[in-house]
Amino acid sequence: MKELYDMIFKRKSFRKFNDALSFSEEELQDINEEIKRLIPLITGIEVKYEIVPREKTTCKRGECCLLIYSEEKEHYLLNVGYMFEQLDLYLASRNIGVCWYGMGKVNETQYNNLPYVIMLALGKAEENQFRKDYRKSKRKETSDIWKGDLSFEIAEFVKYAPSACNTQPWRVVCENHTLKIYRITEIKSIIPKEKVSFYNSIDMGIFLYFVELALSHNKISFQRTLSPENNEADLIPIGIYMLKKEG
Repeated sequence: MKELYDMIFKRKSFRKFNDALSFSEEELQDINEEIKRLIPLITGIEVKYEIVPREKTTCKRGECCLLIYSEEKEHYLLNVGYMFEQLDLYLASRNIGVCWYGMGKVNETQYNNLPYVIMLALGKAEENQFRKDYRKSKRKETSDIWKGDLSFEIAEFVKYAPSACNTQPWRVVCENHTLKIYRITEIKSIIPKEKVSFYNSIDMGIFLYFVELALSHNKISFQRTLSPENNEADLIPIGIYMLKKEG
C-alpha cells in the first residue's frame, strides 16, 4: 500500500513513449499477475481484459494496449477506474508508463461476452521520464475541489488523480469526520458532450482509490458507502466516507 501511495507523486499520463524500449515476456507476465491481484470496488461485477499490440487499436501511443471489458452493472465505471488505477500506480513503480486512452477504438467491441469499456496504453520508460515535481502538474486549487475540514491532510494529494482531458470532476465536502464525494456535470472539455458522463464516472473511481490510499497512509480508517447511480443532478453524489483517526 505504501509503495502505491508513493507512486501518486511519480506517475504521470504518458503522451510520448520511448520506442527503443520493449517489454520482455517476464514483464508482460508480471503485468498479468498484478492484474489478478487488483481489488474491486464492488464485488460481483465481472471484468475481463486482454493485452494486445497497439496496432490492433486506433491508439497511437505505447507498445501495447490493455483493453478492459466489464459487465454493465450499477457503478461498473467506478469499478473499472478504481481497479485499474491500482495497476497504473503499480506500473509506475516498475518504470512502465501508462495513459488512460479514452477515445481509442478496438476491432472487437466484446470479449468473452463482455462489452468494451476503455483502454490503457502501456510502454516501458526510463526513470527520468516520470514526474519529477508533482506540484507542477496542472490541477485546480484545493479550495476549488474541497470544502470544509482540511485537518485530515489528504486534500492536497488526492487532487493529483488523473482524469479524462484533466477535467477533474470531483468535489469533496468534509465535515463532522465525514467525506461526501460528488461529481460535477458542468464540464468544459474537448470530450464530446455525450461521452463526458461516461469518462468522468471512470475518473471518479480513480479518485476514490486515491482517497483511500491517502486515508490509509495517514492511518485513518473509514467506512465507505456508495450512493445510488444518478445522472440527473448538477452535483452527483458518488459516495460517503465515515472517518476515524487510528491510535
